[in-house]
Amino acid sequence: MSDNSDIIRQANEQLLNQGRFEQIASFFCPDYCVYLTNKILKGGHEGIAKTLQQLQGSFADLHVEVEILQADDSRVSWQRTYTARHQRAYKGFPASDRPLCWRDMVCSEFRDGKIAREWVISDLAEQLLTARKH
Repeated sequence: MSDNSDIIRQANEQLLNQGRFEQIASFFCPDYCVYLTNKILKGGHEGIAKTLQQLQGSFADLHVEVEILQADDSRVSWQRTYTARHQRAYKGFPASDRPLCWRDMVCSEFRDGKIAREWVISDLAEQLLTARKH
């Protein structure tokens, strides 16, 4: 596996599993942006910190596992599986207090040894809707 694959694994471990937000600059370029289904988020390090804080604030016992799918010199395609309990409201979804499992499919592009851009597809909203119905 490439060094970039190791960066993906370490970033997820440090930031999501351990909550070490002070490590953001170690893994991401200052002008980091993420491409979602209907929008581009260009918040850089501050945007990453805000997203992580929202996740940690809404989901108790948050844990991720990473599976590398494909890697080359400048890009890594990978899947992240989250498990957590939906303890507080998240983006308009009221807390369900149910355990959740959701996945992100991600393609990360690197520049100078750090993550510069990512393309992300997530099934979190689907899982939140399902938890709400039960």
